Amino acid sequence: MKKSLYLFALIIAFATYSCKEDSGLTEAEVVDGLKTALKVGTDSTVKKVSATNGYYNDAIIKILLPPEADVIIENITYVPGGQQMVNNVIKSINLSAEDAAKEATPIFVDAINNLTITDGMNILNGADDAATQYLKTNTYTPLKGVFKDKMEISLNKPLFAKGVSAKSLYKDLVDAFNLIAPIINEPTVNSDLTDFVTGKGLDGLFKKVADEELKIRKDPLARVTDILRKVFSTLDK
Repeated sequence: MKKSLYLFALIIAFATYSCKEDSGLTEAEVVDGLKTALKVGTDSTVKKVSATNGYYNDAIIKILLPPEADVIIENITYVPGGQQMVNNVIKSINLSAEDAAKEATPIFVDAINNLTITDGMNILNGADDAATQYLKTNTYTPLKGVFKDKMEISLNKPLFAKGVSAKSLYKDLVDAFNLIAPIINEPTVNSDLTDFVTGKGLDGLFKKVADEELKIRKDPLARVTDILRKVFSTLDK
């Protein structure tokens, strides 16, 4: 047992020594570089997605109606003014996601500050989205709670005119459809939006964090500080 433990310690020591010798980096520099990369990437992401039309104008993360509303889209010609109602709902739920995304920064910062040496080495030598996966593992649950609370407020907040919110727009659309659903032999639709938009908002947020991470890993011009250049240049070899 003692021999096994000694051998394991030797392997760890050799791996650490090899990392320092091959890259010229200390463990502290790796962690500092990864923390900087995560801060740069998350700051950039939050600014982009929380800007006006940050979700709406991005085809990759734009939030559309829930799957259960597909039946509405398929029969929209039966709903008076239906297409404009759909357009207004989609616009408003994306505005709500943009509003909620502003709450992500402090949660990201906490996870970044807790990054360990082991985390740093795993991220540096991991897949192109290893840092994003670290963040997702350590922030998704608290983000979902904050996002959902904020989303509920945002979905109920007037966006286009006094008294007109994403929820009220969607409810109007669903109510209008549900009136004619029995006539055209289609099922009625539930009007709850919060869980769906929360999930899609978080999916879009992490998709953009992964994009920022990939840029830092692959594009030297995206490494905007000395520590980023030093740490991530080891991946260029």
